[in-house]
Amino acid sequence: MIETHVLGAERLFGDDTKIPILAKGKTVTGRIWSYVRDDRPFGAKTPPAAIYYASDDRRGEHPAQHLEKFSGILQADAYSGFNALFDPARKVETITPAFCWAHGRRPFFELADIAANARRGRNATVISPIALEAVKRIDALFDIERDINGLAADERRRIRQDRSKPLLAQLENWLHEQRDRLSRSSAVHKPINYLLNRWDGFARFVDDGRICLTNNAAERSLRGLALGRRAWLFAGSDRGADRAAVMFTLIMTARLNDVNPKAWLADVFRRIAEIPQTRLHELLPWEWKAPP
Repeated sequence: MIETHVLGAERLFGDDTKIPILAKGKTVTGRIWSYVRDDRPFGAKTPPAAIYYASDDRRGEHPAQHLEKFSGILQADAYSGFNALFDPARKVETITPAFCWAHGRRPFFELADIAANARRGRNATVISPIALEAVKRIDALFDIERDINGLAADERRRIRQDRSKPLLAQLENWLHEQRDRLSRSSAVHKPINYLLNRWDGFARFVDDGRICLTNNAAERSLRGLALGRRAWLFAGSDRGADRAAVMFTLIMTARLNDVNPKAWLADVFRRIAEIPQTRLHELLPWEWKAPP
């Protein structure tokens, strides 16, 4: 039921992280994939939820299988494994990409991080004025987003058309101008190319109020897993990784709905054998009522 709810979204956040999986006496680097439905940024009342899948590698065939029944907007980083989802020749309906501005901003910020540079002392590098200007221009877009978070999609689009679109056009022109002047060996050349080569996916948010500027919802959904790796070390097998993905799905969906996962699961395990199939939906985190 959670999977059906998530894949029925108009817009999803997607991301993945590493998971060590035990195989023939050693560990291989598998992946846990996360897809999050959270419509609250554009004022929708549909409950948030997340689903997770496990795989023993990072090949693009995995997200293609996970999202086979999904058609809508996928917010993600520019990982090439997602590219097949955006191919117009895809047998099922094509998915529309919306790329993450936090990923686009990060390399500029690293080149313009004055505080970090000061800590390096003699090893400090020269602060890039182009990177610093890029950060300021991108941050201006984020400032607008803070004002419109939670508004209806149409209102978000209207404000973006009025305030964000001119800034975005100026940023694109400025990036082209800087790239034309730079050597290909320049450190700032690569992050400029990263944005300009995918500009349609980065700029899509100004025409669609459902889109967020970042993929942070998916990244947050994987944070606990990344921290937990230090405690549990690895999944014992491929099946163990699959079972872990199921548990992550249940726990994160409960948390997204402000439900205590431990209390919810304890009550579900107590009641699920007796509840009629037609009432199973009552046990979903967003419909569940805590027992007195």
